[in-house]
Amino acid sequence: SVKTDDFFPYADGPHQFWTGYFTSRPAFKRYERLSNNFLQICSQLEALAGPVAREGPYGPGNSSVLREAVAVAQHHDAVTGTEKQHVADDYARQLAAGWESCQLLVANALASLSGSKENFIFCNALNISVCPLTEAAGRFTVILYNPLGRRVSWPIRLPVNGASYAVTDPQGQPVPSEVSPGQLPHPPARPWPPPTLPACPQVVPVSNFTRRLRGGGGSAVWELLFQASIPPLGFSTFTVSRLSRGGPRVHPARTPVLSQPQEIQNEHLRVLFDPLTGHLKEIQNLDKSISLPVFQNFYWYNASVGNNESPQASGAYIFRPNSSEPIPVSSSKRVSTHLVKVGGGDGVPGARGVPRVLSPQPCFLQNALVQEVHQNFSSWCSQVVRLHAGQPYVELEWTVGPIPVADGWGKEIISRFETTLQTDSRFYTDSNGRQILERRRDYRPTWNLSQTEPVAGNYYPVNSRIFIKDKKFQLTVLTDRSQGGSSIFDGSLELMVHRRLLYDDNRGVGEPLVELGADRQGLVVRGRHLLLLDTVESAADQHRLLAQELFMAPYVVLAPGGGPSYRHGQPSLRQFSALRRELPPNIHLLTLTPWDAGTLLLRLEHQFERGESVNGSQPVTVDLLNLFSAFTITSVQEMSLGADLPLSAISRLVWTPAIGPAQPRPVPKLDPSQVTLQPMEIRTFLATVRYKVPG
Repeated sequence: SVKTDDFFPYADGPHQFWTGYFTSRPAFKRYERLSNNFLQICSQLEALAGPVAREGPYGPGNSSVLREAVAVAQHHDAVTGTEKQHVADDYARQLAAGWESCQLLVANALASLSGSKENFIFCNALNISVCPLTEAAGRFTVILYNPLGRRVSWPIRLPVNGASYAVTDPQGQPVPSEVSPGQLPHPPARPWPPPTLPACPQVVPVSNFTRRLRGGGGSAVWELLFQASIPPLGFSTFTVSRLSRGGPRVHPARTPVLSQPQEIQNEHLRVLFDPLTGHLKEIQNLDKSISLPVFQNFYWYNASVGNNESPQASGAYIFRPNSSEPIPVSSSKRVSTHLVKVGGGDGVPGARGVPRVLSPQPCFLQNALVQEVHQNFSSWCSQVVRLHAGQPYVELEWTVGPIPVADGWGKEIISRFETTLQTDSRFYTDSNGRQILERRRDYRPTWNLSQTEPVAGNYYPVNSRIFIKDKKFQLTVLTDRSQGGSSIFDGSLELMVHRRLLYDDNRGVGEPLVELGADRQGLVVRGRHLLLLDTVESAADQHRLLAQELFMAPYVVLAPGGGPSYRHGQPSLRQFSALRRELPPNIHLLTLTPWDAGTLLLRLEHQFERGESVNGSQPVTVDLLNLFSAFTITSVQEMSLGADLPLSAISRLVWTPAIGPAQPRPVPKLDPSQVTLQPMEIRTFLATVRYKVPG
């Protein structure tokens, strides 16, 4: 028989479930995910630009340094978080060295493809609003590279200190941006923002959470927002010009009407918050006219130090809470909820030109590009609930840490969602970002389970998504790194985002998972969860594509602008795509990287499962020979998945199942102009290419 389930969760004793490492070292898990994202971009640009990417005007570029570091980070005691602290530090050091080498390669490739030798700058701390160039410059360029095979619209957020800016696209046309007021791209039928909400200044200030997090690392007061459209497997260049230096004009806010439900809304979604507690209350999908009560909060499980039943403590490997009931992070039922509120109602900004925040009265940022609600659960746990214009998901950006342990208790932090969905003990997680597996609480499909740990024994690895559903609706949460997750009771869904423990779990690490962080006070972690509410029939069409955008996100490169031509007489390209046409949305360009001289390794992946989407699950045929514009493919050979053998040379084992011997299937002759992919199929090719531009 064929085994269709997996071996999770593993335990080597009644109270010893190895489900803690699904979350351990969450910052390193994110760094590993980002590093793979950048490695794919580096490899693609090396393939598109050719040899000049490795030996160009910025120095020798080399993708193998990052490739090897990412490979080592896959070790079962690396990305898992089950190593000593100094070993984890060394893994991070190796990744950082790989980034530096790849950034040289990316600079060489972008200069060659764009025809302009810019002073490329890589701001690695944009997630805490730090970038010296954008903070100080009156004019700069933003180059955005898209590694996906389809066009992407992506929100850009840059730290700035000016009052207003003009942004132009590759064609020189103005792009709607915020810092100064903007216009709704598609005004909704009803007034937006709703008249019951306090009006906020049309500015995007750096949040208090971010200010505390970055410390003295940056000076930006504001963040510039604009929506960027990027062609498939290519880049777009935007020009940003500061129009005025002073603080943005701040308009007085009206008194909040707390008796009315508070909400944020874009074209696709409306998100409601409880006016008494400040918590997320309901999500409405306006396209499908469906709504779902959704309550979200942060909790912590008290880590076990061992008891009479078992001396097992929670540690880097083991998740063992001392109670099945987690404790709310907030000691109050009301969460402080706000964005920006102008002090005194007179339009006078606070210190350093920043509008003062008045709590506990909530105030919401609502403008053309983004709407945000800032929630403060405690001194060490906060969250921004965000809606981007045109996007069908709710973004929750959480910041957790340093986890307090002065009380002598280790803590395991979760974000939990509670709904009215009738889920019948079932929830669903991905397997390495591909197949979706059904999970059932307190159940194993191939043997009888006697559950001894009702929480830890129901935790599973979540690499990219987890969802719950009933017969009609599905609530999906996408993650930006691997995390542990579960549904501990019907209608609920939870993800562990951070953990800090005071005891070793006796599995070989030899030290507790305390992660002191750079300031030795405890690690602070920031991440994102993306929420999707849809019908069961349509859910895969959204979460498959959005998960891929999160996994292979566009990459921002900055420059002062005005660089010389790459070659004498070469025109400057402000927009470029390496594809003649977009790939169909259900086909993903999994690999594009140099192999041998004049040869590229190419993998295409069908990213839908059979039967999960009416359109997405259909077979797709692609013309490889006429797909790329950056080079001409002269010959193609299909290979095994690992590209170590021609597909025709593989000799499969012949199994004889109970239904009778299987008939061997001959490998059909390859026609590279008609490559068909079935649902979940990956096909691997070695392509001999000829570059159109010498060098």
